[in-house]
Amino acid sequence: MFECDGCGECCKNIGHIDELKDFDRGDGICKYLDFETKLCKIYENRPDICRVDVMYKKIYKNYYSKHEFFKLNYEACKILKENSKE
Repeated sequence: MFECDGCGECCKNIGHIDELKDFDRGDGICKYLDFETKLCKIYENRPDICRVDVMYKKIYKNYYSKHEFFKLNYEACKILKENSKE
């Protein structure tokens, strides 16, 4: 299982994700992000694109091992966190 630390940075960077255009509040931030807790307000009902494990099984298992796919996602998390500090 993908271990998310709940920082909320991915939810603050959805502006270029077509599958999440209806979730964008207009500034690239998901309208369901709770800024106080940094958690998703619709976590149990969030779209598949927000579920690393589900996306691996649905699409990416044909291209990557689970380890490789998770590593790519952890690297993306790291980049988002570094960019948020700038």
